[in-house]
Amino acid sequence: MSSDYEFSDDDGDYYVDDEDMIDGTQDESGQSDDDMDMDAYGDDFKVVPKGKRKSYEVDYDSLSQSAVEKLINDDVEHICGIFGVDASIASLLLRYMSWNKERLIEKYMDNPSAITVAAGITVPEPPSPSAPIRSGPSSATQTTPTARRPTRSSTSKFPSFGSSKSTPSKTPSISPAQPFATPRAAKSEPFVCPICFDDSPTLRTLSLDCKHAFCSGCWTAYLSSKIRDEAEHAIRCMAEGCALVTPDPFIQSVLVPEPGAPAGDPAEEAENAATWARFQELVVRHFVASNPNLKYCPYPSCTNTVSCPSAALKASLITVVPTVSCGARGVGGQMSQSQSQPAQSSLGVAGREHRFCFGCPIESDHRPVVCGVARMWLKKCRDDSETANWIKSNTKECTMCQSTIEKNGGCNHMTCKKCKHEFCWVCMGPWSEHGTAWYSCNRYDEKGGVDARDAQSKSRASLERYLHYYNRWANHEQSAKLSLDLYAKTEKKMEDMQITSALTWIEVQFMKKAVEEVDKCRMTLKWTYAMAYYLAKGNEKDLFEDNQRDLEKAVEDLSELLESPIEAENIPALRQKVTDKTVYVQKRNEIVLEDTATGFLDSRWKWNVTVDGFDDPEKSDN
Repeated sequence: MSSDYEFSDDDGDYYVDDEDMIDGTQDESGQSDDDMDMDAYGDDFKVVPKGKRKSYEVDYDSLSQSAVEKLINDDVEHICGIFGVDASIASLLLRYMSWNKERLIEKYMDNPSAITVAAGITVPEPPSPSAPIRSGPSSATQTTPTARRPTRSSTSKFPSFGSSKSTPSKTPSISPAQPFATPRAAKSEPFVCPICFDDSPTLRTLSLDCKHAFCSGCWTAYLSSKIRDEAEHAIRCMAEGCALVTPDPFIQSVLVPEPGAPAGDPAEEAENAATWARFQELVVRHFVASNPNLKYCPYPSCTNTVSCPSAALKASLITVVPTVSCGARGVGGQMSQSQSQPAQSSLGVAGREHRFCFGCPIESDHRPVVCGVARMWLKKCRDDSETANWIKSNTKECTMCQSTIEKNGGCNHMTCKKCKHEFCWVCMGPWSEHGTAWYSCNRYDEKGGVDARDAQSKSRASLERYLHYYNRWANHEQSAKLSLDLYAKTEKKMEDMQITSALTWIEVQFMKKAVEEVDKCRMTLKWTYAMAYYLAKGNEKDLFEDNQRDLEKAVEDLSELLESPIEAENIPALRQKVTDKTVYVQKRNEIVLEDTATGFLDSRWKWNVTVDGFDDPEKSDN
């Protein structure tokens, strides 16, 4: 995962091998064998049965790619049943309308020809020559035939995409069971591919209903480029100006040879098969992106999806932080173990569950602060954090126009280049009050100097306040990044405990649980500082910071225990201390999250800046 400074709402191109991903959606229990063994061998950590959902949690479902494909097939079959078209045509229509079935049905019933041409399914009919218009009174009384709305039993406007039972026409019928293109018939003149200019007599050519023929090699290269390089799920014909979209069965027939076809280069066939799989993933991604109730997992190489209707509306994001998990663990090739393998292989980033925010582009759990405030904080950090320390140490603000000024010489007589105001660098007072004391400041207590220092002190106080929260926020982020070293050290200590004591691997899992809890609580603490920076002064903020302080002290105490050296005679006492402190840290973390979430539901929190969806900030000295 990337740093919280960098977040994007783009889908991204995650075309990497995902065989090393642990897919939690394939195991409904959500427990590994090690977790079950821990329940059997030890009672240090009691598993609380699932009960009422906590106030800081949201209801969601984790979906694998096959589950999303089933949702897609259900929508396609629904459209097939209404329109009487093939599945490939229904899929193209739905993709054109961003998977909005109701809107598609409405537009299709109004004008099926227009919608199929706009979707790239049929070629637009050439304009017919206009008939001469008769003049005279008789033309006004001439009866014109009434246009009938097409029904399912009427003749299709696009017979080439109709079902196999439709009336035969000059254009061959296209259905998923039939090939979309066949080798071009031999003619008196040899065919020359317009792309590669190959004129071989054995050249295999392919074309869509637009009759723009190209060789199979050019089609393969074109489709692979569009899918792999440009991530296209709606690929148009190669001919310039042609808007016809290639149906899915056509793409499959080009990339994946039919059973019984002559064998080709194994490496090329494997690459084309991977391209076809990538195309199917792109269709799934487009379906997920078009559905506000769904969100694709942002972790690299993960193909799982989360359904969270309760967080689909923007209005809900001011009362809850929709943190969800896709059910998978690991990042790309960093993990090759399954959930049934020993727990010692699940430490570190390879064992982390994929958690992210459903409601905003931040690819991490940013509880307890809501999405709007979290985005404001990240933007401020990107804008201010790199230069804040330097500005504080090397510059001052002009007392007239508040422009930031850097001193580049030894003289204390400063002149602002923007407003031409002359002042003293030492006392910030007007230079005119210094009399003849050009190079020493002896008017430190003059009214002008006092006022200037007051303005300067307010500016510095604002910067000091920001740095107070930012430094602590960044410290916890850095600690979270260093947690990989802590995981490795803890795993080594767990192995040493087995050697120097009679504890089994299952019985030393209390160390792993403690490290995981520290990592989770540091993420909570990190975002509490972002929230505290924007909270308005008052009793609510004081209580919030009290809970923050208690959690931070508990986390530091547990971290100190984990870092302490292990001695054989002290292992039983250490086990008890770590277990007790882990449970306490977990409770303190829940208190912070529960209190904050309840405050959002009760509209208890007040801000010192304007936040979308909340009341205007009260005037305070924040």
